[in-house]
Amino acid sequence: MAAEKSLHSICRWTFNPGKGGFVPGDMRPEWGGAFGTPEMIKLVKDKVSPRLPDNVELGIEMHYDAEVDDNNAAAVADVLVDCGLYLAMITPGAHCHFGYGGVASLDAAERKAADELGTKTVDLAYGTLKKAWHPDQSKAPALIIWNGSFGYDIATIGIWQMYQNLKESIAGLCKYEQDKGGSLYIGFEPKPNEGHPAMLIPTVASAILFWRKIEEEFGVSRDKKGVNKEFGHSEMIGLDHVADTVEELDNNAMVHMHLNSQGYNDGIILGGPGKYDIDHGARVNGMNIAIAGLIQQAGFSRWKGHDMQARAYDNAEQGIDRVVRSVLSWEACEKAARELDTKALMSVLGKRETAKAEDMMRGAVVSAQRYFDEMYK
Repeated sequence: MAAEKSLHSICRWTFNPGKGGFVPGDMRPEWGGAFGTPEMIKLVKDKVSPRLPDNVELGIEMHYDAEVDDNNAAAVADVLVDCGLYLAMITPGAHCHFGYGGVASLDAAERKAADELGTKTVDLAYGTLKKAWHPDQSKAPALIIWNGSFGYDIATIGIWQMYQNLKESIAGLCKYEQDKGGSLYIGFEPKPNEGHPAMLIPTVASAILFWRKIEEEFGVSRDKKGVNKEFGHSEMIGLDHVADTVEELDNNAMVHMHLNSQGYNDGIILGGPGKYDIDHGARVNGMNIAIAGLIQQAGFSRWKGHDMQARAYDNAEQGIDRVVRSVLSWEACEKAARELDTKALMSVLGKRETAKAEDMMRGAVVSAQRYFDEMYK
């Protein structure tokens, strides 16, 4: 029997020439200059797709207006269709423009401009890019609101008004999108910090509460609204992304996933609480197998994104290999989760035989690594 389709999305921003700052900005010069979003899509088709299992379908994630805009959208849509890839996620790149709160800003002019960036993002998704949507409407793109712009760095009573502004602006964006068709899946990507020391939507629980508040106050349905599950952002502040998964699924709020990692939970890659956002790809570990099992039980079948960065010392070939490894690592965890004897696991847990439960999960990790090795070669 053919393997069930698995949707993975690759991020445009992964393919950069180098981050600069404290690390080289020119490690991958072939990904700079004239290397635009259409070229990135072709690269994914030519260099990434052939190395993945046949059951994997690929989509692309991008920012408006830094990576796709009205000038290149037609070319982006054409190459997506030609390559058999899909628009998996689009997000307003508000953090590129607005440093004082964006749609939550106490500066009325900034807030108005940020609102307009959001509606233009919706317009482009429903307009020029529409032909690149997946034909199955349950796999329609996500419109993700990353809170990189709506944060603050000073404790004042003004934070209350910023939160009210945020509710009003996002409710307006949702109503605008509903008038366009109501087909997009809209989600927050929580993050505790960056690009401000403090953010208005720092955690998964904050995002779930936010959607309930604007449903109560503005009449915005929570259907197709929720969270872009970003593993690494929970890891950064020591939260449990397995418990996050339970909250998201229990509230029918998992609209998109970012499978990256800060690395601290596999005992090999350094990172984790108190560290900066390093954006490793997905890894083979017990927590990921647990999450894979949870989303399988819930029937989640939407896009699983790889919001990751090549390492500062990687050349282009190594950067591509990181992306391939991330997809295969998650597929390996999914396979191990499907084959885990969950009835036996629940039985030993019910009898308090937790050491045996550990053995079963460790065995699943070993199996997942073996599956990765088989797919990678």
